[in-house]
Amino acid sequence: MTAIFLSGGSSVCSRQGSMAPMTGWGQAMPLFMQGVDVINCARAGASTKSFMERGRLGWILENIRPGDLHLISFGPNDMKPGAGLHTEPFDDYQGNLRRYVIETRLRGAHPVLVPSHERAVFDRFGNFRRPLKLYPAAKREVAAQMSAPLIDLNEWSVAWWRQLGPQGCKQVFLYLEPGEHPNYPDGVGDNSHMRPVGAVECARFVAGELRSRELLPASFFRNIENQFDANQAVQFLDDVEFDRLTKERVGAAIVGATA
Repeated sequence: MTAIFLSGGSSVCSRQGSMAPMTGWGQAMPLFMQGVDVINCARAGASTKSFMERGRLGWILENIRPGDLHLISFGPNDMKPGAGLHTEPFDDYQGNLRRYVIETRLRGAHPVLVPSHERAVFDRFGNFRRPLKLYPAAKREVAAQMSAPLIDLNEWSVAWWRQLGPQGCKQVFLYLEPGEHPNYPDGVGDNSHMRPVGAVECARFVAGELRSRELLPASFFRNIENQFDANQAVQFLDDVEFDRLTKERVGAAIVGATA
């Protein structure tokens, strides 16, 4: 069976029940797919660098098969300081992305670059900011240089966040009042991670782009035009299963970017 492998950080990864309702868009991808396995290997806190060095990319490369897709979505953690995560957008970040593309193609599979959705950051006048800075642009450049498909979740999200505005974004991102959810008894205000409704719409966009670009046969898609209750549709991993998958999906470490 054809598979879609997802690599990326916390905006993509599937969350365990103890983190609900925090949801990554990769967690919602199966709602729009059929006859294809969605293998979400994204991990919270991962950058292009740490994902390689900790064997996450290695596991994908050991298991991906000719004809499979590899959706590659990084950026928010690459911009964080520290030797374990940080990459420069037009230097080792691009080099790492090239490595992902090359290694995927060497196995007969198809890389697809997906710039991360923006954080919902507004100034005091309601003007939208773009905190991911140059990382989406750097990924677009790699896609153009390597003739790799690009699904621009970043630009799509910017248009949506601006339309919603500061208050509307609180219905999409993880904003909860104290006592609103048992997993966050003191409440939470998180403009980086989404709840189910945001994750579902991001996944819908990605799946719709895969279909319109004919990157997979049309028969592999479902529900893209259908509206449904995201809170009821999204499933969360059992904490024990989450821990098992996190530990098992580790392969050979890969060190060093491709120039």
